[in-house]
Amino acid sequence: MPSTPTPMNHKESPAKGSVSIAEVAARAGVSIATVSRVINGISSKFSPATQDRVMQAVASLGYRPTVAGRSLRSGQSRLVAVLASNLTNPSMAAIAAAAEVALRKAGYVMVLCDTHDQPELQDEYLLEMSSHYARGLVLLGAVESPELSRLAKRPGRLVFVNRRSPVPLSKSRFVGIDNLSAVQTVAKWMTDQGPGKLALLHGDVRSSATRARVDGFLEACLALNRPLERSSIRTVPGLSHLEIGFEGMRHLMALKKAPVAVFCTSDLIAYGAHRCLREHYPQLLDKVRLVGFDHSPLNSWVAPWLKGIRVPYGEYGEAIVRALDAEAPLEILLPYQWMDA
Repeated sequence: MPSTPTPMNHKESPAKGSVSIAEVAARAGVSIATVSRVINGISSKFSPATQDRVMQAVASLGYRPTVAGRSLRSGQSRLVAVLASNLTNPSMAAIAAAAEVALRKAGYVMVLCDTHDQPELQDEYLLEMSSHYARGLVLLGAVESPELSRLAKRPGRLVFVNRRSPVPLSKSRFVGIDNLSAVQTVAKWMTDQGPGKLALLHGDVRSSATRARVDGFLEACLALNRPLERSSIRTVPGLSHLEIGFEGMRHLMALKKAPVAVFCTSDLIAYGAHRCLREHYPQLLDKVRLVGFDHSPLNSWVAPWLKGIRVPYGEYGEAIVRALDAEAPLEILLPYQWMDA
């Protein structure tokens, strides 16, 4: 004979501490198995009246079912891990913020990790999130690593953002912009400004996005009959983008003939280049045109002078969800915009 249900007082406060499924079963006067079936939506095993009693007990006690069991059974959870390569970069932070809003709206819970562009740290996070049966792994700036190579053999849960997969994949889920088309726009604008030396300051080309911007810009300038001299192409390994901009600009200004326009493959590099001009060559500050790439949300406050490519941060979130939920790999290229300061 089933036990008599305990009368429920809806004004009763939830019990302190963790409430067990056994307590819910006792309150509703049903078995633990029945509570589990109700919570997991197995409707063929109980009556509507039983469902009501169980759900009232859940609400009365403040019970929150653990997701571990459901995740283990289904091989998935509501967790989506976003692994960003550098959250100090305002552009990455803006994309991560857009992703959180869209993922939450779609019913997911986002976990945000900063890999600092380190393969070992990226692998640590990939392993940990896989052990939690994360629904998806969104790599906002992936680097090559052993665990990523292993996961790439079954890439259905991987979404690459801005940087394409650093490991060979026939097809992948990718969200970003058309870097080649964007830098062609940059090269055309710079060459249209008149004669003079053009220059390039760039970050680490191990990033597929940076490599595409560098190669595409150099090819576009060559096609426009304004090829860059080797001495006008500069990076500084091991430094931050701000430092690359500052030190790279010092190198360019020390050349026999200074450039009239400099393309920086990120806004942060442009910030550093601008500071170098302001501190060491103030008389040329308005004569050397700096072009950035990102149009960070901070630009209207700290760099209203900066021209360049605007990346549509607000559109990344929904695109990431689309890529994550798609039944097959797909590529989503978002529209960029030229911003004239």
